[in-house]
Amino acid sequence: MEFLTVLFIVLLILAAIILKKTIVIIPQSETKIVERLGKYYQTLEPGINFIIPFIDKAKDMVAMARGRYVMTDRIDLREQVYDFDRQNVITKDNIQMEINALLYFQIVDPFKAVYEISNLPNAIEKLTQTTLRNIIGEMELDQTLTSRDTINSKLRLVLDDATNKWGIKVNRVELQDIIPPATVLQAMEKQMQAERNKRATILTSEGEKQAVILKSEADKTAAINRAEATKQQEILRAEGEAQARIRKAEAEAIAIDKITEAVGKSTNPANYLLAQKYIQTLQDIAKGGDTKTVYLPYEATNLMGSIGGIKDLFKAD
Repeated sequence: MEFLTVLFIVLLILAAIILKKTIVIIPQSETKIVERLGKYYQTLEPGINFIIPFIDKAKDMVAMARGRYVMTDRIDLREQVYDFDRQNVITKDNIQMEINALLYFQIVDPFKAVYEISNLPNAIEKLTQTTLRNIIGEMELDQTLTSRDTINSKLRLVLDDATNKWGIKVNRVELQDIIPPATVLQAMEKQMQAERNKRATILTSEGEKQAVILKSEADKTAAINRAEATKQQEILRAEGEAQARIRKAEAEAIAIDKITEAVGKSTNPANYLLAQKYIQTLQDIAKGGDTKTVYLPYEATNLMGSIGGIKDLFKAD
């Protein structure tokens, strides 16, 4: 009885082991390659799968986990990222610098990823390093520092084409760090400082130029405004003088008419006016001159005629 009990327990354990090896549960986004007696048999789908224990066996492959290579029979179909160590590269103008890259890829054909390459992560790393050296070697330092997108695109195309036979799809490549030598960094810093000083000088000169231009335009506008004001002032003064002369002429015309009415038509009003002006002028001269000086009119006859005109005026009154 004890023997049968032990045998039953052993058979039960073997059945559990066989059942466990028969049923394979695959998580979503993963798969396994199954070999039957050493030959490829099938690729397992996510979910419950059944295999023949001890005859069917999952194929192991090399994978990257926590920065090191490990053997596993599970193939991850999700997009993966490899962060490679920094490597030394030399530019076209013989400048040595350090670059590290990030590679985003996805296994699209598990069969090729297992059977076409023995160490997939190592192959991708070495291919990325050599391709990156070739691309950087065709570019100068300044072009390398300013053309990350170009480098990323070229690197992705080359890697995608080269890894296609391994069942790999390279989605993108990113250069994480580009570190030139310390001497080059110092030279670049001095160059940038000189460029900043140059831009500052140019901006200052442009500002001074604009200030001079604006000042000259302001002076020009002020001169034009002053000239326009002077012009308007002269026009108004001339118009005022013209109006004054017109009013004076109109007043004299009225005065002549009044004198004509007063003296009558027999006496010339012009003689009367001239006599008044003549006498007024003599009075002004006499007031301002020497008392010992005697002034005689140049034309006494005309003076007497004018006085006679005034006499006739009084007689008429």
